[in-house]
Amino acid sequence: MAAIALAVVGYFLFSVQDAAVKWLVADHTVWEILLVRSLTITLLCLVIGRAPLARQVLVSTRKGPLLLRGVVILAAWLCYYRAARDLQLAELVTIYFAAPLMVTALSVMLLKEQVRWQRWAGTGVGFIGVIVACQPGGDVSAVPVLLTLLAALLWAYSNILVRQISAFETTMMQMLFSNAAFVLFCAATLPWSWTHPGAWEIALMVAIGIAGAGAQYILLESFRLAPASLIAPFEYTSLLSAFALSFLIWGDVPRIAVFLGAALIIASGALVIGSEWMDGRRRASLGE
Repeated sequence: MAAIALAVVGYFLFSVQDAAVKWLVADHTVWEILLVRSLTITLLCLVIGRAPLARQVLVSTRKGPLLLRGVVILAAWLCYYRAARDLQLAELVTIYFAAPLMVTALSVMLLKEQVRWQRWAGTGVGFIGVIVACQPGGDVSAVPVLLTLLAALLWAYSNILVRQISAFETTMMQMLFSNAAFVLFCAATLPWSWTHPGAWEIALMVAIGIAGAGAQYILLESFRLAPASLIAPFEYTSLLSAFALSFLIWGDVPRIAVFLGAALIIASGALVIGSEWMDGRRRASLGE
């Protein structure tokens, strides 16, 4: 229950972050937004962890997997925020919900987790919802849709890496390593990507970093406390936030296909949650 509660809060923070980034990418490059965001998170980690945390990064013997996770997440952010320029926030988030479905499949293939048939059923319903929201053959541009799906795949893989790395490294250490790597990668693009944002834009980028730090830490803790295939469906709760923010900020009313897809995705999450609740009661009754 603690892992589930943490996941819901973390995904809400990511929805707020997504809305702010979509607002900024209209006039600023993804690279500079990620640079300020990652620098903010890096500094927050150092303030909290100080010298012991920095030493933990330096002496870690698992820099390879940590760097791989950082590269995977960076690629996911670049694809996702590039797609944000062309899609409504509600469309973007709905299509991105291929990620939890991919986590379920990858958790079986890479982590050898046992997934009961109810989760597979929920995954199937959610996959249909994503297809409906993508509206194949419709009037939606294929490029941002494909970028969003690629971002979902990369994010799903990063969640699997979290489960593998968390057995050896702390949550704060993973956050510091990944975001410090982001800073280096993004800083290398400054000669071509910097657009001289004003004080208000920089403040918003810093706020994105703070929200992102909170969301990252909370989600890393949730994945530490429970199997990846169980936590993943609770990402669906951010659909409601995305639809509300999309309407309140931009006045966007999504296409009917997006509503139908979102309804199927929420139904898939409800199926998984209900089956887990019933299984928990059964185990309790049997004294397991």
